[in-house]
Amino acid sequence: PDSVSFMNDAFLKRRELILDLLKRIDGLKTATPQGAFYVFPDVSHFFGKDTPEGKVIAHSTDLCMYLLNEVAVATVPGEAFGDENCIRLSYATSEGNIKLAIERIKKALDKLK
Repeated sequence: PDSVSFMNDAFLKRRELILDLLKRIDGLKTATPQGAFYVFPDVSHFFGKDTPEGKVIAHSTDLCMYLLNEVAVATVPGEAFGDENCIRLSYATSEGNIKLAIERIKKALDKLK
């Protein structure tokens, strides 16, 4: 019971961290997840924008590939979970990794025109 409580507290803290960091990125809309250890932000604001290389972001798969190639952050397209306007991010990692990943995501999204 003590270890379960410890892990529950750690995941709640990570959830609040990732939600706070995502709120700071213009164009993202994120609901508070009620279970598991994933967030599912709506990224449709970025559809139709161009990457620095001139490729158009048409859907969440394009955005996921852009994030992977541009800043080495792996995300999962929302199509796999029934919402093509979203991407899936896990917060089952350290707070340091969460901060670094969201910082990288913001940097990549800021480059879209």
